[in-house]
Amino acid sequence: MTLDRTFSVAPMMDWTTRDYRAFARTLTRHALLYTEMVTTGAILHGSPRERFLGFDAVEHPLALQLGGSDAGELAECAAIAEEWGYDEVNLNVGCPSDRVQNNLIGACLMGHPEKVAAAVRAMRAAVSIPVTVKCRIGIDDQDEDADLSRFIDIVADAGCDTFIVHARKAWLEGLSPKENRDVPPLNYPRVHRLKASRPELHIGINGGLKTLDACREQLAFVDSVMVGREAYQNPWLLAGIDQALYGMPGPAQSRHGAARALRPYIARRLDEGARLNHLTRHLLGLFQGQPGGRKFRRHLSENAHREGAGLSIFDDALGLVTEREAPAAA
Repeated sequence: MTLDRTFSVAPMMDWTTRDYRAFARTLTRHALLYTEMVTTGAILHGSPRERFLGFDAVEHPLALQLGGSDAGELAECAAIAEEWGYDEVNLNVGCPSDRVQNNLIGACLMGHPEKVAAAVRAMRAAVSIPVTVKCRIGIDDQDEDADLSRFIDIVADAGCDTFIVHARKAWLEGLSPKENRDVPPLNYPRVHRLKASRPELHIGINGGLKTLDACREQLAFVDSVMVGREAYQNPWLLAGIDQALYGMPGPAQSRHGAARALRPYIARRLDEGARLNHLTRHLLGLFQGQPGGRKFRRHLSENAHREGAGLSIFDDALGLVTEREAPAAA
């Protein structure tokens, strides 16, 4: 299967849940969405699997990001992901968290390219869907040129032809995971040089992108862009993606329209036992900069967590806000 990865929303722990992804689909039909990172241990030993792998059909195209380093376990989980209907499996080689480092997961694998290659080889043998890697430009004292090139060469030789590169180093000693998202300087030119040196590979770029114009600029040098925090904190950005990058009309003509389009999904999830605040927390940035936007956020923050909170709370919050512009921005 060939996926159009021109634009994707980055995997983000506690943020890119199934409920956020359903919301994102009210704003864009074409962006590739990623799950939160799910560890191999959670899939193989957690119960029920629905908790870790469940998704709504509307979320396609959808990639599962895996955290792990054991080739056999990753291959087994990749096969399970394909059975569940995911369109891609992505290996996390970028997360700098201490917790995952201790289990040889995430960015620390940049120092073990042979292990990543073995995992990719095993996963590709187990599935017919694409197997991709999300990595950094390096870790700690690695050379951003020589060591990144070596990592890409070794993993590409194992059959990986798609790399999404966060254009910052990860400092595993001395910086927190939060600091690793901001403190190491962005080095977009290094990712551009990687694409120029390996034109046969799909090279995507991630890190610090906040506007459609910034995404367009990057697409002159790389194959795809991935946006993380901005797509979550300012979700209306997604409403312009389909038209701007795919040449297709998007599903949302207004913020209110996107919110109303999610209403049946919220009703269904409430019937399944979900709490309203777990659903509406993903919409808090929808009316950013609009008259009444703060009232919208405050009403949900103060009321959606209450026992028995239902759609009336959501509807009342929508009634507090108007929009300055109706059409999705291009």
